[in-house]
Amino acid sequence: MKKFTLIKNKPENWLLKAISICLAIMLWYFVVGEDQLDITIQVPIEVINIPRDLTISNQFKKEIEVSVRGPRSMVLDLKNRDISRPVNLSNAKPGTIVIKNDEDSISFPKGISVQRLQPKNITLLLDQLIQKNFPIDPVTQGEPARGYVLQKLYLDPDHLAISGPKNILERDLALKTYVIDLDGLDHSTTLQVHLNLDPDFLDLIGETVVTAKLDVREKLVDRKVVNIPVNVREANLPVTVQPDSITVEARIPENLIKDTPELVMLFRASVSVNGINTPTHKPVVVNGVSVPGHDPIQVLSMKPENVLITPVENVQ
Repeated sequence: MKKFTLIKNKPENWLLKAISICLAIMLWYFVVGEDQLDITIQVPIEVINIPRDLTISNQFKKEIEVSVRGPRSMVLDLKNRDISRPVNLSNAKPGTIVIKNDEDSISFPKGISVQRLQPKNITLLLDQLIQKNFPIDPVTQGEPARGYVLQKLYLDPDHLAISGPKNILERDLALKTYVIDLDGLDHSTTLQVHLNLDPDFLDLIGETVVTAKLDVREKLVDRKVVNIPVNVREANLPVTVQPDSITVEARIPENLIKDTPELVMLFRASVSVNGINTPTHKPVVVNGVSVPGHDPIQVLSMKPENVLITPVENVQ
């Protein structure tokens, strides 16, 4: 007859089994037994490894709307996780690429199930990345105040180097500003002006401001002014001047002409006679009078340029 020996379990084995059962129950509670929660989150699209000579030239949705289900604690913790939908373009070439989105596209923690994704596909248009230099053209309207002209308009900067898709940058030859209003302007000024960009360029460089420097001057008119008297300077003895007046060709501010009864009043002609003892031809110096609020007068020419100075005792 065979004999059976009953071996009793050691207390330590029972303890280990009890702990294992507790852990299993806890795990079941957190994974299965915990309340299930449905939530919709926005998962950003992360484009990685795009070739250096390529760029994405079209607009596309930058986030995927994903509905997920899982244990409440795990679902609520998703907001603290850096979850994205990676799009690897390491082997991409110029052209159109359609990227499919499914539940395997995004790495969620185990226990989270994807219920729905929107959009199902991402369409990317890849183009060559180039850099192009664009001049900036100012756009103006209106006219300065009467008697004033826009001498010059400077932009700073007056050009921009932009990097972007070839098919976008090759569409335009220059950039333009928004309208700069000149109506009634009677002085030089400096303005901050936005560029008038189409949506594609706005996406590339954003809102862009340049400095516009407007050089506004009085309108100058050419006039001949006669009978401007020649004044004698530094005379040690009486002299005569022949001729005693000159004619001047000058550019004079238009508004100043309107405000001046006699244009002769706007000029000073003089000759230095210091040390003259015998009849001598001397050059005449002519200056326009500086009038506050008006641009300087420009003397273009005069006739005669020299006058004869004769001491009085030598007069026959």
